[in-house]
Amino acid sequence: MINRTLVRTRVVQTLYAYYQCGDKTPLTAQKELLRSFSDTYSLYFMLLAFVNELTDYANNQISENIARSRATHTNYKPNRRFVENAFAKQLFDNRMLRHYTDDQHLSWEAGNTVFSSIYAQLQEAPYYKQYMSLSTVTYNDEKQVWRKIMSELLPSNDDMISALEELEVALDHQNWVVDLDIVLSYVVKTIRQFREENGADQQLLQMFDNEDELKFAQELLRQTIAHRDESLDMVNSHLKNWNADRIAYMDTIILQTALAELLYFPEIALEVTLNEYIEIAKEYSGDKSYLFVNGILNEILLELKRSGKLLKALTLK
Repeated sequence: MINRTLVRTRVVQTLYAYYQCGDKTPLTAQKELLRSFSDTYSLYFMLLAFVNELTDYANNQISENIARSRATHTNYKPNRRFVENAFAKQLFDNRMLRHYTDDQHLSWEAGNTVFSSIYAQLQEAPYYKQYMSLSTVTYNDEKQVWRKIMSELLPSNDDMISALEELEVALDHQNWVVDLDIVLSYVVKTIRQFREENGADQQLLQMFDNEDELKFAQELLRQTIAHRDESLDMVNSHLKNWNADRIAYMDTIILQTALAELLYFPEIALEVTLNEYIEIAKEYSGDKSYLFVNGILNEILLELKRSGKLLKALTLK
C-alpha cells in the first residue's frame, strides 16, 4: 500500500522533526518513521470501517423515521437499498478489518458527529439518487456507490477533516488529515479488488507491497543522517548569493534527503529522484521552494558529474 513517494515524504517529515529536537537519536528517528507508516495504515482501516459506521447511521435514521411515522400516523415506506448494500455487508464481516481495528483499538466514537453531515451530503449526490432509484442492482452497482463516496464525497471534505482532527487527538495518531486523500485512493483500489465470492476472507492491502519498500525507507533515513555534514557542505557551496541562514529549513532537509538518494541509491533513476523531491518541495515547503531545490540539485549534479562521483547517468548539460 505505502509506495516510495509516500516513503520519501515520511522520511523528510521524520528528519524535520529529528533535527528540530536536539536530544533525539537516529534510533528514535527510525522508530518514529515506523510509527508514521503504522499511523497511515491505521487510517486506511478507519476509512474502511467508515463504511460500516455510515451504514449504521443510515439504518438508525430509517428506524427513527419509522417510529416517527407510527407516532404521527403517517405513511412512511423506507428505501433500504443503501443500508442493505451487499458490499457494505461483506466489509462488515471482513476478518482482516475486524482483527486490525480490534487489535489497534480503533473506533469512530470521537468523530461520530461527522455521520449526520456526510449522510445529508450523500443524499443530495446524483450518483446516490441514481443508485437508490435503480429497479435492480448488481454487486458491481453496490461497490460503485461506495467508490463514488470515497473518490468524490470524502476527499478534502471539511466535515471529514474536522472529524479526523478529533480522532487524531483521541487515538494518538498523526498525519490523518494530510493523508486523507491519498489513503482514500487506496480504499478505492481496495473496493475495486473486492469479489463477492471471497466473502469475509477478502484480502485487504498490506502496509507495504513488499519488504523492499520498508528497507528503502530505513536505509534512506540512515544514509541521510549519516551524511548530513557532507550534504550541507555541498548545498552551502552552491548558494552563491543566498544566505544559508535564510534558506527555509524544510528546503534544507529536502536537499539532504535528495542528495543521499542520489549518491547512495544508484539503482534508482536520477530523473525519478529529482522529480520526487521537487514535488515534495511543492507540497510541503514555500511557494517557490521547488525552483530553489531544483536549481541547487542541478548545480550539485553537474559538479558530481565533472568529479566522477555520480554513479548514475546524467543528461543535464
